[in-house]
Amino acid sequence: MTLADWLRFSLTPVSPARQRSLLAAFGLPGNVFAQSRSHLVSVVGHEAADALLKGPDLAALEAALAWAGEDGNHLLTLADAAYPRPLLEIADPPPVLYVKGDLALFTCPVLAIVGSRAPTAQGEANAKAFAESLGAAGLVITSGLAQGVDTAAHRGALAVEGGNTIAVIGTGIDRIYPARNAALAREIASRGAILSEFPLGTPPMRWNFPRRNRLIAGLSLGVLVVEATRESGSLITARLAADMGREVFAIPGSIHTPQARGCHRLIREGAKLVETAEDVFEELRGRIDGDLPRHAVAPRHASPRSRQPPPAPSLPATMPAHLAPEAIHVLEALSSEACDIDTLALATGLAVEMLHTHLLTLELEGLAVRQIGGSFLRLHTVRVT
Repeated sequence: MTLADWLRFSLTPVSPARQRSLLAAFGLPGNVFAQSRSHLVSVVGHEAADALLKGPDLAALEAALAWAGEDGNHLLTLADAAYPRPLLEIADPPPVLYVKGDLALFTCPVLAIVGSRAPTAQGEANAKAFAESLGAAGLVITSGLAQGVDTAAHRGALAVEGGNTIAVIGTGIDRIYPARNAALAREIASRGAILSEFPLGTPPMRWNFPRRNRLIAGLSLGVLVVEATRESGSLITARLAADMGREVFAIPGSIHTPQARGCHRLIREGAKLVETAEDVFEELRGRIDGDLPRHAVAPRHASPRSRQPPPAPSLPATMPAHLAPEAIHVLEALSSEACDIDTLALATGLAVEMLHTHLLTLELEGLAVRQIGGSFLRLHTVRVT
């Protein structure tokens, strides 16, 4: 498996849903490209199969590899240990992420601050003040680099000593939208991180931003909505966060202000009304546990049963024939009790990077599951064919 295989897979014009179907059916991208046309057609149909066989624009692939070779630039695949763990918990993690900046931020507790692109003066001040206070308390602030509340949140996080911020964007990482935030983006790249799932050169297309919003929600312990109209995209981010089991916070405003109506609606639907940054931090404190990665702690009110993986679909009792011997070796080292990556490394004698590759294959096959906190379980007893 190579980075080029992952890039070729991600750059081929096949829908995200079909990409997930291919990975589930065949495993890693190298296995996908090794399939016959008839096998591909059986999973994704004729049009997608032909697109896979044709492959992406080679110039785009080479440009992405060249971009990754520059200082501070990173291409993260689902098989990489540095891939943000919270995104592995969402329904559709991107196969490849483009990141510019500090990868260590993705191991820290993250809070999203989002809101109107045209906030009131008070709303803009609130976004900056909350970002400053929560950033000073140790939370990494993430937002979407849009004008208005997003910009204020990023600036607030950068205004405090040691403050950090992540910008999740809806364009290629080499394109900054809006252009007026180009200087801010450079500062974020040097002191924080910028993340995109879109190929280089992708322009600011309207339908990319809801997809961007699910990554903002997925990275975060919770989402704070500062101001939003009833039609605001920030409400999409908040609802995605709620569906993912993240906390949702909203700041109330004047009943005469259109930018407050979205927040009031969220509060009526169960979002937590907050008046101070301490309200947010107190609610998140239960999710930050020193014995686990701070971003991966189970929800505060979750019962022990709710932290277990969902039941897996029934599978044949035989091992898939295409599994590599090393993957079988890793599966044999797993049991029905949680096992962390260091223990697996000792048991198998494999490097951690290779372990993550084989564990991803086993997860895609439905034979193993990654628990909250990063440990692994074997889901089924299988025999080798």
